[in-house]
Amino acid sequence: MAMKEIVPAQTYRPLGIIIVAVLMILFGLSEVATGFTHNFLGIISTAKATVSTYGGVGIGSLYAVAGILIFSMKKWAMILAEIFLLIVVVGRISLVLTGLYPTNSFLQTLSIIIGTSIAIVFALYIGLKRKLFK
Repeated sequence: MAMKEIVPAQTYRPLGIIIVAVLMILFGLSEVATGFTHNFLGIISTAKATVSTYGGVGIGSLYAVAGILIFSMKKWAMILAEIFLLIVVVGRISLVLTGLYPTNSFLQTLSIIIGTSIAIVFALYIGLKRKLFK
């Protein structure tokens, strides 16, 4: 009698989760880069202060880690990712209120609003898909 090989079950990842996770990682890494350079595509800028660097890099890192976490499809990782996204949103708002993310132009303000809204949409999407996480 031949023994059956035990093969671990593959984790099912819906396409929407994959897309959101990849975008969160990319957006987080771009936020980290912006934190160090204080410039995004030559259009958007942050204050050239050490606190701005730490804030931008911290927020970007949490954003990227949240994307990595949801790839696991584990319930605890999804909860942690949601907490990280909440911190990202609150952090972005805090950086605006303290002047570290200047709102001195329409394009600058619009990009902050859009970027923060995207993080909120990602958090809502993940929350709506919470039953998929085991």
